[in-house]
Amino acid sequence: PFVEMILKLCNKVLVPVAIGQGLRTTPMKDVYSNNSKKFKRLQEYILLGIVWNAFCNAFTKGMGLGAKQSATLLVLLPTLHLTAFSGLLCFFTSKLVNCTREDAVSATFCASQKTLAFGLPLISTLFEGNPNLAAYSAPIMLMHPTQLILGSILVPKLRQFIMQGNKGTE
Repeated sequence: PFVEMILKLCNKVLVPVAIGQGLRTTPMKDVYSNNSKKFKRLQEYILLGIVWNAFCNAFTKGMGLGAKQSATLLVLLPTLHLTAFSGLLCFFTSKLVNCTREDAVSATFCASQKTLAFGLPLISTLFEGNPNLAAYSAPIMLMHPTQLILGSILVPKLRQFIMQGNKGTE
């Protein structure tokens, strides 16, 4: 079963990434560059389809979570995300790492993101056939919109943080 699981993960995650990276060295890169807005829109639709499918499966089979657990997740996930985000920002702006403010904000956003596109295939492969699959998928399905909302709220403050640093270096 372990080798089967690894092969499924490779087919679901690594093969598409490898194909995409391989296509970057071919004339397809020019096709992508010339139609980047259309490909970006296609990417968004595919991600939306993945999320829609996961939510439908979760609600059809039942999330396996009661109201109390769902409420706890809805409070805990944003709190954990903001805490991790703040901690990472402090780390990347510390003298130990010595990043610029722009780099610190970029690194913080990248480090704190849990990607739905990789997380759901990973969870569905690891726990395939498990009746609690929906409950295992719930945190990442709730975390993705939480990250989008919190990220949108934080952008003005982070922009101000970067601008204050740029004023100090002029």
